[in-house]
Amino acid sequence: MIKGHTIELTPNNKQATYFAKACGVARLAYNWALAEWQNQYQADKVYRDNCQKNGIAIDRTKLNNPSQFKLRKQLNFIKKTKFPFMFDVTKCSPQEAIIQLGKAFDNFFKGRAKYPQFRKKGINDKFSLTNDQFKIIGKNIKIPNLGWVKLTENLRFNGKIMNATIFKKGMKWFVSIGVEINETPKPLPRTDKAIGIDLGITDLAVLSNGTKVQAPKPLKSKLKQLRRLSKQLSRKQKGSKNREKAKTKLSRLHYKISCIRKDFIHKLTTKLVKMYDVICIENLNVKGMVKNRKLSRAISDLSFYEFKRQLIYKANQSRKTIKEVDRFYPSSKTCSHCGFVMAKIDLTLAIRNWQCPSCDTQHDRDINASLNILNQADRVLTLS
Repeated sequence: MIKGHTIELTPNNKQATYFAKACGVARLAYNWALAEWQNQYQADKVYRDNCQKNGIAIDRTKLNNPSQFKLRKQLNFIKKTKFPFMFDVTKCSPQEAIIQLGKAFDNFFKGRAKYPQFRKKGINDKFSLTNDQFKIIGKNIKIPNLGWVKLTENLRFNGKIMNATIFKKGMKWFVSIGVEINETPKPLPRTDKAIGIDLGITDLAVLSNGTKVQAPKPLKSKLKQLRRLSKQLSRKQKGSKNREKAKTKLSRLHYKISCIRKDFIHKLTTKLVKMYDVICIENLNVKGMVKNRKLSRAISDLSFYEFKRQLIYKANQSRKTIKEVDRFYPSSKTCSHCGFVMAKIDLTLAIRNWQCPSCDTQHDRDINASLNILNQADRVLTLS
C-alpha cells in the first residue's frame, strides 16, 4: 500500500525561486512533449493516408509512433543547445513531466480521462522527484542543486519512500511524499451497526437514525469576500506589483475555502467509518447535477464526490463495508413503511414532509430517503 503525506515547506527566497524555476522547466518540458507528440502523430497520419491513397505498403520504420520514452530521449539530445537553463534544476523536473504526459495519454486511450491539455503558468505549478533524488531527515528535505529545505512537520509514515511532488497552492509551497507501507493497518473494532445516508444541499448528510449533518459551506460564507478580491484583481494593471499582491490575497482565500471543506469532510467520514460497519449511500450523477445553473455552486461547495471517495478508501483501510443503491431508485418518493411510490408530480423538491396515501405514515423527505437507501442498497463498493 502506498500512502501520501502532504507537508508544508518553509523555503527562503532563494529556495522559492528554485522551486519556481523547476516548475517552469516541468511545464515547458510537458508542453514541448505534448506539441511534439501531436506533430509526430499528425505526420504518421499523413504518411498512412498517402500510402493508402497510392496503394503502397506502410513501412513501419518510417513511423514516429510517439511515446514518453522516445520523447525523453529526444529532449535529452537537444536540451544542452536548445534549453541549457534546464541544467539549473534537478533532472527529474523535465523527465518526470514527460512521464506524466505518457500516463495522461494512457488514461485518454483507455477512456479514463480527456485528451491532455497544455499546462499554464500559475495553475497547478508542480515538479516531481524520484526517490533517489531527495533525502528526508527529521524536518528537512534535501533537493538536488539546492540543499536542505525545512518542513513544518515530520514524515508521518514509516516505509520505503517512493517519490515526491513539490507544488504551490495558496501562495505556499508543499511537498507530497509517497511512502510504501508494508504493515497492514489494524482494523477498527466492530460495532455491528448499519446506517443509510441521504446526501442533500440543505443538510449534507441525513442519516437513517434521524441525525442531520450540516456542512460549513465555506464558498457560500466567503463569497462576498471572494467577489471583492476578484474585483480588486481585475482592476490592477497586468504585470504590476499591486496585481501580484491582489493575486496572492485571492489565492490564499481560495486555499482557505478548500481547507475548510476538506477538514470537515475528513472528520465526518472518519467518524462514520468508526461508528458503523455498513454504510449505505446513493449513486448520485454529480456531473449531471452541476449542469443545473441554480444548484451547481451549492453542489460544488458540498463536494459529494470527495465525500464518497473518502468513505470508500477509509472503509477499505478499516475493513468496513460501503454499499450503494441504484441511481434510478426513487428513494425520496417511496414510503419506507409500506413501499408505496408517490408520483413525481405529487412530490416536488419544495415538499420536505409528506404523508403516504396508502398507510398514512408521516415522512420527513430526507430521513425517509435514507431509510430506503439503508434497506435497498445492494452494490458493494469496498474490497471483500
